Amino acid sequence: MELRHLEAFVAVAEELSFTRASTRLHLVQSGVSSAIKALERDLGASLFDRDRHRVMLTDAGQVLLPEARATLAAAQAARDAVSEAQGGLRGTVTVGTMLSTGPLDLPGLLGRFHRAHPGVAVRLRLSASGSAGLAREMLEGRLDLALVSLPGPPPAGLSLRPVTEEPLIAVGPPGHPLAAGPATLAQVAGEPFIDFPLGWGNRAVVDQAFAAAGLDREVPFEAADFTAVINLVRGGLGLAFLPATVAADLGADLDVIEIRDHTFSWVISVVTPVGRRISAAARAILAELPEPTAAPSRAAPASSGLGITATDSR
Repeated sequence: MELRHLEAFVAVAEELSFTRASTRLHLVQSGVSSAIKALERDLGASLFDRDRHRVMLTDAGQVLLPEARATLAAAQAARDAVSEAQGGLRGTVTVGTMLSTGPLDLPGLLGRFHRAHPGVAVRLRLSASGSAGLAREMLEGRLDLALVSLPGPPPAGLSLRPVTEEPLIAVGPPGHPLAAGPATLAQVAGEPFIDFPLGWGNRAVVDQAFAAAGLDREVPFEAADFTAVINLVRGGLGLAFLPATVAADLGADLDVIEIRDHTFSWVISVVTPVGRRISAAARAILAELPEPTAAPSRAAPASSGLGITATDSR
């Protein structure tokens, strides 16, 4: 059994395509197929069910996948140890991230990291399932670390460290009646909402707050990016909760709705696996992430565009 065979197996298992796996590995497709056949001979088991239309893991393949990832991670850790001894970091780090990281300047942080460690390639990955999807990919070994919003205790097998925090601001179309004065959570619950899909961290924060208050709210519109959410609000289709750093960029074309009996806090954390050693390069990125500071101000909106307070640190 060779590491290159395991690398080919993991690539095909994650892509569920020999063509995509060959592109990812920069190998001809026949080379990937040969590696899989050699691994199947070594193990005495078929790892994939494949026909002209699809590729699926067999039971043996499903059992092998986490072990293969662990073996490759251990091999990478050995390479890292040698690289550190020689005075430089090398390798690839895969970082999961959300559409917005709030006050955290992730591009700036990664730019500084690249200048300090030019031998490390950093891959950023978004998940269509939001923070919940990033957590699953971390458990599956697809990510080295990820920035997520996961209210409540972390899923088993993962460790969370808060990195930053900011308020979520309720906004509505210009002239919305609730913008005239502080509203209660119950009043706001009677409005239609535009929100992110289930699994996204900011959606979970809001859902949990209304559920804890015993209130139901309607979310007739879901969108997976801030631009779509904002445009739906502009169209008068409902209210939305936006991170303060996103809301601050909108100018005055949406109304802030102050909620007097509840504050919504969006906590961004870095998630790492429990019981699996992460690479030296991933540990170096982890060291660059800020330690959590005091919670940002929850003062009522002031007069700066949308009325976002100084919690917008961009």
